[in-house]
Amino acid sequence: MSEGSSHVDHCHEIVRCHDKDRYLSSLFAPDDKRPHLWALYAFNYEIARVREAISSPAAGEVRLQWWTDIVDAIYKGSPVGHPVAEPLARAIEQGDLPKTALSNMIEARRFDLYDDPMPSLNDLEGYLGETSSSLIQMASLLLAGPDAASAAAAAGYAGVAYGLTGLLRSLPLHRARGQCYIPRDLLDAEGLTPTHVLDGREEAALARVFHRLIALASERLLGARQHHSDIPAAAFPAFLPLALVEDDLIAIERAASGILEHVPEVSQWRRQWRLWRRARKREF
Repeated sequence: MSEGSSHVDHCHEIVRCHDKDRYLSSLFAPDDKRPHLWALYAFNYEIARVREAISSPAAGEVRLQWWTDIVDAIYKGSPVGHPVAEPLARAIEQGDLPKTALSNMIEARRFDLYDDPMPSLNDLEGYLGETSSSLIQMASLLLAGPDAASAAAAAGYAGVAYGLTGLLRSLPLHRARGQCYIPRDLLDAEGLTPTHVLDGREEAALARVFHRLIALASERLLGARQHHSDIPAAAFPAFLPLALVEDDLIAIERAASGILEHVPEVSQWRRQWRLWRRARKREF
């Protein structure tokens, strides 16, 4: 097995094990595109998991700077010698991916290193735009090339819908770390503070805040659907994970403030069935 093949296999395993929704969606992409999607998604996983892998924010800053330097090296044509970075370099070349988008993804992840609350709903949408939305748009470029430019608005809405749903599903994990992604302005409107989220106090008021975020995710999902016709057919697998948002939001809404402790999971067989069914219809 060549080193290139082993690196592709490494990215494949990362995505298969740690990003199941995107992995299953990638299986609906052409065979020759999948390795590039796996490289992009593996890169996303690596920068998203930095908080889990470090002992202090300073160590996280070092790790994210390392990825910034790697991206710089790729665009300079320098060898990178890393099992995720090398396939990423080929994906960047294949999709003509913009350096700014990758650099902004890394920069946005610096927020994850600290326990500062998300300042506002606008800041949260900006964070999701730089991470989740940008990932969808770059995956679209890998799949559809320059034609993916028409899908930019859809990717913007889709990333917020999918990313916000993911944050709500991750509330128990974030609480355990002492993190609060719930925007402070929404908490202020209910007379709450990030401490109420971390301690699980004032359940009725928290449930109203969560309902507001669920409604926003639903609105952004609708926005993406309204731009469905702008998405090139070739780029559809990049948007397919959005097919799971509706079921997840229903489960979250049923749990109300209980999502601070446990988020009811939609069964894996149902998730796979939903992806398969929506892929056949090219819907999300």
